[in-house]
Amino acid sequence: MTVAEVRRKYLEFFKSKGHAIVPSAMLVPENDPTTLFTGSGMQPMVPYLLGANHPSGARIADSQKCFRAQDIEEVGDNRHTTFFEMLGNWSLGDYFKKEQLRFVFEFLTATIGLDPSRLYFTAFAGDEKNGIPQDAESVEVLQTLFGERDIEACVVALLTEELGGRNGMQGGRIFYYNARKNWWSRAGVPENMPAGEPGGPDCEIFFDFYPDSGEKCILPGFGDFCHPNCDCGRFMEIGNSVFMEYRKTDKGFERLPQRNVDFGGGLERIAAASSGNADVFTLDVFTPTTKALESASGKLYGDTSFLRSFRVVAEHLRASVFLIADGAHPSNTDQGYFTRRLLRRAVRHLDLLGIKENTLPNLVSSIVETYSDVYPSLAQKKSMIEEEIGNEEQKFRKTLDAGLKEFNRLAGKVVESKMLSGKDAFMLFSSYGLPIDMITDLAPERGLAVDTAGFDEELRKHHEISRAGSEKKFKGGLADTSEISVKYHTATHLLHQALRDVLGEEVRQKGSNITPERLRFDFAFGRKMTDEEKKRVEDIVNEKIQAKLPMQKVILPFAEAEKTGALHFFGEKYGDEVNVYFIGDSLQTAYSKEFCGGPHVTNIGVLGAFKISKEEAVSAGVRRIKAVLTE
Repeated sequence: MTVAEVRRKYLEFFKSKGHAIVPSAMLVPENDPTTLFTGSGMQPMVPYLLGANHPSGARIADSQKCFRAQDIEEVGDNRHTTFFEMLGNWSLGDYFKKEQLRFVFEFLTATIGLDPSRLYFTAFAGDEKNGIPQDAESVEVLQTLFGERDIEACVVALLTEELGGRNGMQGGRIFYYNARKNWWSRAGVPENMPAGEPGGPDCEIFFDFYPDSGEKCILPGFGDFCHPNCDCGRFMEIGNSVFMEYRKTDKGFERLPQRNVDFGGGLERIAAASSGNADVFTLDVFTPTTKALESASGKLYGDTSFLRSFRVVAEHLRASVFLIADGAHPSNTDQGYFTRRLLRRAVRHLDLLGIKENTLPNLVSSIVETYSDVYPSLAQKKSMIEEEIGNEEQKFRKTLDAGLKEFNRLAGKVVESKMLSGKDAFMLFSSYGLPIDMITDLAPERGLAVDTAGFDEELRKHHEISRAGSEKKFKGGLADTSEISVKYHTATHLLHQALRDVLGEEVRQKGSNITPERLRFDFAFGRKMTDEEKKRVEDIVNEKIQAKLPMQKVILPFAEAEKTGALHFFGEKYGDEVNVYFIGDSLQTAYSKEFCGGPHVTNIGVLGAFKISKEEAVSAGVRRIKAVLTE
C-alpha cells in the first residue's frame, strides 16, 4: 500500500470504531515551554491523559507529524527518519487493554493485510522496585487473538535485550521485557520520571521481514540469536499500545483518575510491512526524491556505495520542508538550529553523490506534490520553502570552503599524534558547520583519527548550556497557565487583528511564544514596519483594552466556524468542531475572532498597557514583534 492509503485506512478504521478524527498539531509546539518539537502523537494529548475533557470526546484518532532531533545521526540505515507520521488512537477513560489490542490486531491483519504469523508482541515484565505489577492481562488478550487465528502464542520471559541475544526466540510469540523496553513515559524508565508525569506499561508490535531466518540474525555481530528487540534489521517495531494508568508522585506511583490508552504506530513502517520491504526509502513518499537524485547524479539508489547518501539527502530534505512550513526557519538557535543542521548534512551528501551545484530547492517539489493533498500548506508555502532552502545551501557551500581550510590547518598541527581532538572537531562543527560525519570522513584522508568520544562530550555540554538557556528563556510559558501568561496569550489575539487593521489582510500569524516577561509574535509581512505603523498598532490594542471588551468562546461545527470569518492559520486540518474565541459582545460584531485552544482572560480590560519593545526580521517574508504589558 502507499503511505496515503495506509493513513486513510487507519483513520477510516478508527472512525468506524467511534473515534473522532482530529488534525495533526504543528511540529513546533505552540506555547509549550517544555520541548522544541512535537516528537510523539501523545504530546498534544497530555492534558487529556491527565484528566481534562477533550472537546471531541473520549475516543480520538489522528495522524500526527513528528520530529525527533536525537535520530539525526541514525539516518542512513533502512528505517530511521527524523520526520515521520505517527498514527495514533486514544481512549480517555473509555475502553482499555482488551478492546485496544483487538482493534490494533484487526487493523493490521484484516485491514492492512499483514500475515499474523509475522507479528510478534512484547509486554511489561513488571517493576518490583516501584511496586508495578507484570502486565499479564495484555498477554492473555494477545494469546486469545492469536488463538482465534490458529497460531500458537507461547510466552517467553526475556526480561532484557542481552538475555534475548543469548537465548533467542525460544519458540515464542509474546515476550516479556523489563521497564527499559516496555514502560512508556516522556522521561523514560520509572526512576527518571518527575513527579506528576504520567506513564504506564506498553505492548510493542514487531513485524518479521525475514521469517525464513529461523533463530538467526540477518547480519553478523548482533549476538548468537535473534529476538524482537534485536537491531540486526530482521524485526521492525511498527506500533506500540501504551496503557497510561499511572502517575509518578513524591511517594511513588499512584493510579490515574482514569485509565487511558495511547497508541502510536509508525505510518511509514506499517506501509513498509505491507510491502514486505524493510527499506522505508523505497516507499512512494521517497521515490520521487531518490529518482530525481539518480537523474542529477547519474548513480543508482541500489548502489551500496551511495545508498547512505541517497537516504540522508531524501530524509533530511523532507524533514526540512515540513519544519520550515511549521515555522522552524534555518538559524543558529532553537528549532532553526536543527533545520540548518539537516540541510548542511544534506549538502555534504550531495557532494558525495557528485552533485555540486545548488540542488536542494529543485527537489522541494518532489516532496510538496507527494504530501499537498493531506498538508495543503506545503503547496501554499512552496516558494518560501524553496527560497529558504536555496539560501541555506548557497550559504553553506560558501562556508564549506572555509571549514575545509580550517580542517586542513588543524590536521597539519596533529601530524605526530594523528588524532584530531574532540574540542577541535566540535569547533569545526559549531563554528564552521562541518557535520561530524564529514569530519570523520575527511580525517582518514590525512591519516588521522577523530576523538569522537571527546566530540560527544563537547556536544553534550553544548546541549546542556542550550537547554539551560532555553529553560530560562521559556520559564513560566503558557503551559503553566499562570495569570500573566494567560494575559499575554489574549494580547496576541488583539495584536494579530491590530496588525491586520494597520498593515492589511496579508498579515498571517506564523507562530508565537509567551513567557511571563513578554510575548513574541511572528507574522507574514514583506517589509519593516514604520514607527508610525507600530505606534498605530499600539494605540489600537490599548483602545480595545480600555474599552474593557469581554473575551468569549463558542464551540461550532468547523464549516459554521469558518463562515464567521474567524482566523485560523496554524493547522492543516481541524476537527468536526472547533473553539472560536472572540473579543466583543457578540460573535457577529466581535473585533477579533480566532480558532484557538485557549486559555484566555474573561475581559481584556485586565491586560494593562500594551507596548511594542522590538520589531525585527525572522526570515524572508516573516517579521517578529516582541511586546510587554505593564500596569
